Amino acid sequence: QVQLAESGGGLVQPGGSLRLSCEASGFTWGDADIGWFRQAPGQEREDVACISSTTRSTYYADSVRGRFTISRDSAKNTIYLHMNSLRPDAQAISYCAVVPITFLPIMGACPVHAVEHWGPGTQVTVSS
Repeated sequence: QVQLAESGGGLVQPGGSLRLSCEASGFTWGDADIGWFRQAPGQEREDVACISSTTRSTYYADSVRGRFTISRDSAKNTIYLHMNSLRPDAQAISYCAVVPITFLPIMGACPVHAVEHWGPGTQVTVSS
């Protein structure tokens, strides 16, 4: 059974940086891709970034492209989200999740409705 555990959330000032980590267990690289999503209070959950588990393909939402970087360390079964130049709109619970491998190469994205497994989430607070 796939289990995901996020870490690295916390309080950061606007313009600051954070690195989120997602450790995956029960997950076989090549069976699915991994994405980061977030949900702000009162808002719908939205996609942020995702990465192929077999190629170098990545996807970024327009709102984070150029500021966030998704990466993976297959040996550690860990996916990272480096977040720079954080803005108050990044304040949300951030989740990593497993997405079937068909979406990223065909759609070029990992939509929320495609998610098969969610992690419990980690809180990101952007405030001065």
